[in-house]
Amino acid sequence: MERIELLAPAGDLERLKIALLYGADAVYIGGQNFSLRANAKNFSVDDIREAVNFAHSLNKRVYVTVNIVFHDKDIDGLKEYLIQLDEIGVDALIVSDTVVMELIRDLKLKLELHVSTQASTLNYEAAKFYKNEFGATRVVLAREASKEDIRRIKEETGLEIECFVHGAMCTSMSGRCVMSNYATNRDANRGGCAQVCRFTFNPDNTSQIFSMTPKDLNMVSNIKEMINVGVNSFKVEGRMRSVYYIATVIHTYRRLIDMVINNEYDENIAKYYLDILNRCANRDSVEQFFNRLPGKEEQYFLGRDEVSNKDFLGSVISYDDESKMVTLEQRNYFKPGDVAEIFGPNKDAFTFEIPEIFDEKGLKIDVANHPQMIVKFKCDQKLEPNDMMRIKIFDIKDYKK
Repeated sequence: MERIELLAPAGDLERLKIALLYGADAVYIGGQNFSLRANAKNFSVDDIREAVNFAHSLNKRVYVTVNIVFHDKDIDGLKEYLIQLDEIGVDALIVSDTVVMELIRDLKLKLELHVSTQASTLNYEAAKFYKNEFGATRVVLAREASKEDIRRIKEETGLEIECFVHGAMCTSMSGRCVMSNYATNRDANRGGCAQVCRFTFNPDNTSQIFSMTPKDLNMVSNIKEMINVGVNSFKVEGRMRSVYYIATVIHTYRRLIDMVINNEYDENIAKYYLDILNRCANRDSVEQFFNRLPGKEEQYFLGRDEVSNKDFLGSVISYDDESKMVTLEQRNYFKPGDVAEIFGPNKDAFTFEIPEIFDEKGLKIDVANHPQMIVKFKCDQKLEPNDMMRIKIFDIKDYKK
C-alpha cells in the first residue's frame, strides 16, 4: 500500500503543534502573502521556520500555500519568497497559478509542487499537464471530484492524489467563485472571501429566509473506499478553526485511517467517530460528490441553525505524578460530579467524573465558570500537556457488537 497521509490545517503555531501532536502526518499553512486565508493570523517567515523545525523533529511535513490567483501587482517579491521557503526547508508548495509553477521549475527549487484545489482539477489530462510541464508530484483534486474521477486520474497519471475529507464546501466550483467579489468587492480568489454563500437572504421582506450554502463535507463512511481508489492524502479544511476542533477531527481521522491500514475497520466504531465529529461542528455534514451528485439534502435552502455547543471543557497544562493533580485551562462551564471524558495525542477517550475542583491558589471552588481560568483537580490516570477534556456524550462501548 502506498503511503497514506493525514493532512491538517494550521492558522498559527499553536494549531500547527496541536495538529501534529494529535496525529497529522503533515500540515498546510499560509504565509502573510500569496495565501487564500487573508483573515487567518497566518505565518511570518520566522514562524514558518519554527513550524518546519518542529514538524521535522517529529518526522512530519509542512506545506505552504501560495495559491492565490495572481494579478501583475501580486508578483512583486514572489521569486524571493519562494527561494526563502526553499532555504527554510518547506516540504512542498500548494500552488494554483502557472506563474508560480514556472518559477519553482526554473529556479530548480528542492521543494515539491502540489497543485492546489484552486486549480479545479477534475480530469487526468489537466493533471498530466501539471506533471509533465512543471514537475508536479501531487494534485489536490477539486472538491467536486467523484470516485470515478479519482480512480481514473490516479491510474492515468501516477500522481499522488490529495482529497478533502472534512470541512467547508464552496457553493461554486472550487476555485471559481466570484460572489464575494460581486457582493462585497472582496476577491475570493486572492484571499478575501466574505463567504456570501453563508449569508441568509430575505428579498421580499417576509418571514421566509433563503440561503444557498452547501452542507459541510464529511467522508468518515468512505475512508476505506477512498484508499482503495488511490487517495494518498486525506485533507481536513479549516485554518481558522479552533484548537479543539482540530484536535478532535485529527484524532478521529487518525484512528479511522489506522483502522483501515491495519485491516481492523469496523463500521460500528466508524459510526461512533461520525457522531463525535457531528458534535464537534455546528453545521450538518454529508459526503457530497464522492458517490453521486449532491441534491437538496446536501444543501441549506431555507435557513439553518448554527448553535455552537459547549462540549470543550478545557486543556491540560500539567500533571503531577506524585499528587495526581491536574492543572487545566478551563474553556466552558463544569462542576464537581459532571461526567466528562479526556482524550489526547497518546490516548483514546476515557470517562472521568470530575472530583473536587480548586482554583489556582488551591482554594476549593464549587464551579469552573470563568473562561480560561486555571483550575486543579485529581485524576488517577496520568495525563499529559495538551490532553483535552470534553462533556461525555457518546460511549464507544455502546457501538461495539
